[in-house]
Amino acid sequence: MVHCFTYTHEGKPLFFAWDVESGSLHNVDEAAFLVCKNKFGELTDEERQKFDAVSDVEKREIEEELFKLESEGLLNTPETRVDLPFSGEIKAMCLHICHDCNLRCSYCFAKDGTYNTPRDYMSFEVGKAALDFLFENSGNRHNLEVDFFGGEPLMNFDNVKKIVAYGKEKAKSIGKDIKFTLTTNGVLLNDAAIEYLNAEMDNVVISIDGRKEVHDKLRVSPNGKGSYDVALKNAKKFRAVRGDKRYYIRGTFTQNNLDFSVDALTLNDEGFDQISLEPVVLPDESPLAIHESDLEKVYEEYDKLSEEYIKRRKGEKWFNFFHFMIDLKNGPCVAKRLTGCGAGKEYVAVTPTGDIYPCHQFAGGDGKYYMGNVLSGTFDRNIQKTFAGINVYSKEECNKCPAKYYCSGGCAANSYNFNKDLKKPYGLSCKMMRRRLEDSLAIYCIEHGGND
Repeated sequence: MVHCFTYTHEGKPLFFAWDVESGSLHNVDEAAFLVCKNKFGELTDEERQKFDAVSDVEKREIEEELFKLESEGLLNTPETRVDLPFSGEIKAMCLHICHDCNLRCSYCFAKDGTYNTPRDYMSFEVGKAALDFLFENSGNRHNLEVDFFGGEPLMNFDNVKKIVAYGKEKAKSIGKDIKFTLTTNGVLLNDAAIEYLNAEMDNVVISIDGRKEVHDKLRVSPNGKGSYDVALKNAKKFRAVRGDKRYYIRGTFTQNNLDFSVDALTLNDEGFDQISLEPVVLPDESPLAIHESDLEKVYEEYDKLSEEYIKRRKGEKWFNFFHFMIDLKNGPCVAKRLTGCGAGKEYVAVTPTGDIYPCHQFAGGDGKYYMGNVLSGTFDRNIQKTFAGINVYSKEECNKCPAKYYCSGGCAANSYNFNKDLKKPYGLSCKMMRRRLEDSLAIYCIEHGGND
């Protein structure tokens, strides 16, 4: 499959041909782009007129170059399918350390952190049982990962520390390595918490939505007061001690801030160099939802952000934007590209009561994919096998998508929540992903000197 696309850099169009199967990216001139798109895609009416104006001699020369690239396996490469064996091993876990939160964010999919359940806190006993389940089901996996999630994890901080201590001690005793991540809204991120998280967490994710007026409109305390000032102050203190260790400032954009490029750049202006801004995922009837009619604005914002991103990465305001990170030479392994996060297959979530779900987004739902409980020792292998069958190959709509090896078929929870079908991707997310991929490829080419 060959995907032809354009990108405007510093006011000038750049032309690309992207070989999906081999991962080869070709920066070509306009004539070659038109010939390539005519051969492998579909020209627009305007492009057809330009194509017709290219001389026959030039077209033949370009065709010869394209044929050479094909013969070298760098263009129109046939799909080569690989086996995706299922071992039943679990390598990662999300611990819902509490179903409670000190904020009332308007777009929260977890219903104020409760996941539609009574407000509850994970005990050390449940956390210990969850880690024992992970260790016992990890098979030959050496590297294991655990993410503390909520609600707000710092509301149950004492048990976070106990569980981490237990996990690291047991991992060492059985010859494995375990890494922990924690996601927080930053409000309770005091000096003691900063010191501990910096020392013990492999990654820390702090939620800030960008501009104060954007953040404070939606991320509020129970009394309606915005949380921006305290979250930003605490996040800056954490960043100051974090050094080169992993962290992210993670925001959400909604109908309220479709101009989200400003929010990403605002976070960078505040001193953060690891930034993610995710599109909100809400039912169409929500006033904050992003709709099909908003896509052109969303595309425009990704394009604007990408241009400023290129500029800033040359100077003192260098930063990483999560959705623009791509490595064409040393990217994810094949299995990761095909299966994504591995929810339900090699990654599970555990609630405060010990219930197991394929991921955090399935908790508190209709219960269809309840997998068992770490206290009772139950685990539904049939559901695990169902999720093991979710991959790019099994999703019909992914087969002809140029982004398939970078979104890995999209989020299973979104597929189920919007389509009641684990193998039918959430279309709006697919379209945004394709645009982000094009921008990411162009950025990679520009930053690497425009070479293939």
